[in-house]
Amino acid sequence: MRPWIIACGVVVCLEVGGTPHTAIGAGYVEAGAKLYHERCAPCHGLDGKAPTPMAQAMTPKPRDHTDGAYMNQLSDAHIGQAIKSGGAAVGKSPMMPAQTDLSPQQIDDVVAFVRTLAVPPYRRP
Repeated sequence: MRPWIIACGVVVCLEVGGTPHTAIGAGYVEAGAKLYHERCAPCHGLDGKAPTPMAQAMTPKPRDHTDGAYMNQLSDAHIGQAIKSGGAAVGKSPMMPAQTDLSPQQIDDVVAFVRTLAVPPYRRP
């Protein structure tokens, strides 16, 4: 009986835990990619380079998230604040809307994904 209980416990833990995520800092890249593609890609593009027709019609243009020379200098807190409160909150375009409905974990997830876009790659201090 005892091995059966242990086996059930392992199965329950695997079901609750789900698939492992690739962690960067406090965020999960895969979850962040999904949110980024849903919410950020219309302006910043799926690849983060901001090549979309919507982006080309904007002034100023949305930030190219692959620009590591710029993006790698920003703190996670700064990027998170831009996501949560919108561009104007960090001195950028007021056209970037606030994502106030995202949880702190979801914001961390998007930040983690944005960090994967930079060229050269972001190196956590």
